[in-house]
Amino acid sequence: MAAVSLFGRWQMDGQDRIHEECGVFGVYSRECINAAQLIYYGLTALQHRGQESAGIAVCDTCGPIGNICAHKDMGLVSEVFHKETLEKLRGNIGVGHVRYSTAGGSVKENAQPVFINYAKGTIALAHNGNIINIDEIRKALIDEGASFSGNADSEVIAYKIAEERMHTSSIEEAAENVSKLLKGGFALLILSPQKLLCIRDPWGLKPLCLGKVGDIYVCASESTALRAIGADHVRDVAPGEMVVITPEGVTSKQILFSETKAHCVFEYIYFARLDSKIDGISVYNARMEGGRALARRFPADADVVTGVPDSGLTAAAGYAEQSGIPFRVAFAKNSYVGRTFIKPTQEERTSSVMIKLRVIEDVVKGKKVILIDDSIVRGTTLANIIKEMKRFGAKEVHVRISSPPFLHPCYYGTDVPDNSQLIANGHTKEEIRRSIGADSLEYLDVSDLSEMTGGLPICRACFDGVYPVTADPGEKE
Repeated sequence: MAAVSLFGRWQMDGQDRIHEECGVFGVYSRECINAAQLIYYGLTALQHRGQESAGIAVCDTCGPIGNICAHKDMGLVSEVFHKETLEKLRGNIGVGHVRYSTAGGSVKENAQPVFINYAKGTIALAHNGNIINIDEIRKALIDEGASFSGNADSEVIAYKIAEERMHTSSIEEAAENVSKLLKGGFALLILSPQKLLCIRDPWGLKPLCLGKVGDIYVCASESTALRAIGADHVRDVAPGEMVVITPEGVTSKQILFSETKAHCVFEYIYFARLDSKIDGISVYNARMEGGRALARRFPADADVVTGVPDSGLTAAAGYAEQSGIPFRVAFAKNSYVGRTFIKPTQEERTSSVMIKLRVIEDVVKGKKVILIDDSIVRGTTLANIIKEMKRFGAKEVHVRISSPPFLHPCYYGTDVPDNSQLIANGHTKEEIRRSIGADSLEYLDVSDLSEMTGGLPICRACFDGVYPVTADPGEKE
């Protein structure tokens, strides 16, 4: 009964996982290629960053400068795009997007890329992140007569760039001026009929990298997406940098400034794919180090170490390596079960989670188990997993979490909810341990995050409440 009373107010949507808002992917080629096909493969590699909607916008520069055409809808990349759809998207430059909503609702109107026609031309914009002062910009535009089809940040940014372009000499100048207004985490891809612009926030909160395959340039949220089309990782886009790709080649300009850098630590803990490198740090190595740090600080008397698929597995391998306790895979994952968030009732969502993740009895029966997971948000999923492990004979389950407790919301494009929905806020570690049914519970120490990410300056506001976005990004500090 204790578990029910403690969890009751966290079961709002059945989600017990932190989600990234989205992923972006852009392609620029001077040759006449099918950019949409490459973007499709890139977005598929970024599908883990967003599963609610997908979109592609392209432009053909091989003949007379044409218009931008786009297609987007709700669903996975493979659900939104088919062979016939991709063939209709004719163009050699383009941008794509996968979305999980944190700002704006989960509706088609908020799907990206955002597509705007204005007096001087057309632009399409794909955006990853969240702008904390977007309401001020939106209100000013509405006061000037603007109207918006949805309520996502991206539409406001695109509209503002189009408006600014009416008073500037180039799309680069317009994008730079608007970027200086934005406070928050963002990676922007902006497509005009002849140019592709890639812009990253000055704190480095959101990842963005540049790649190349042959004469084709690629910009993406993660390096794994570059590899999906055979592109080499050239470098990460620097915080505050604008990369412009035109028929004349690639140029770069530092347009935003902040002495403080704050790369999102949760990219390394959970968001990014295991085979990605972000800002020079291997996601795989970071998760291994997180597991090692847990083992050094919080050993346990156990027979096996295992992890909750997928991101918990690598941290579990690190824990096993450091502790000398054997690592075992204790769950069979059914990847073909539908996404749990679309289930209409809490009972159906819980059932779907357990069908998707089944305990392997031979691994846990009669064993003391160390179970590694990447986080605890509300605790419902982990409680069900532990219950199943003990039902199949686990003698003890000692939980180790490869992140510190979530205590504060995120404002930069991650769906860490408000304090009232975070189980660690207002409840002691012992209360949480009892509620999830674990025999012991420990979290990664905040001080271990820096070592985990190789000394990279990180944002850890969701853990310590220290928010990095304070300065005006448009001026040198």
